[in-house]
Amino acid sequence: MFKIAAFVSGGGTNLQNIIDGIEAGRLENVEIAAVISTNHHCKALARAEKYRIPNAVFAKKDFVSAKEREEALLSYLKHYDIHLAVMCGCLMIFSAEFISNFGYPIINIHPALLPEFGGRGYYGLAVHEAVLAAGKEVSGATVHYIDGGIDTGEIIMQKEVLVKKDDTAESLQRRVMEEAESQILIEAISIFAERRLNL
Repeated sequence: MFKIAAFVSGGGTNLQNIIDGIEAGRLENVEIAAVISTNHHCKALARAEKYRIPNAVFAKKDFVSAKEREEALLSYLKHYDIHLAVMCGCLMIFSAEFISNFGYPIINIHPALLPEFGGRGYYGLAVHEAVLAAGKEVSGATVHYIDGGIDTGEIIMQKEVLVKKDDTAESLQRRVMEEAESQILIEAISIFAERRLNL
């Protein structure tokens, strides 16, 4: 079984996409072994509880230092024998040391076509507001590796979504989620799972 850890900070839409992908058979031999949140009041935790997925909160305020937090997180991931960490709209930034010590891929889903509209401050509706303000005719989503920077890791795959003339940030966000994020995140996880299980 290919085990993944889903990192969440908000409502958990992408977490639900992965759950649905597993239940629909689009992700074979894949298990969400753990859900990790950055805050205690994250709605995604309720989704984890509903599906009886082990979950934990690693909030900044609960640790003396970033190093202590990462050490505790690393221990937690190793306990569940995680093969892939998936950032599902999670705002946690990892150090290069953590990435190296974890030893498995960490990937992120970003709601824009990187390298455009990435980096500090580009998350949630802010991304789509920026796309509309720039007058872009095409937006989309990107799955990329986490490398210690903010949206700087190597791109794994992207999918485009046309921007409509009457789009608002909210309507564009919804379509990017439905037409791009939900598809390429599942595809990327499937590739990693297939590769490892074939080994």
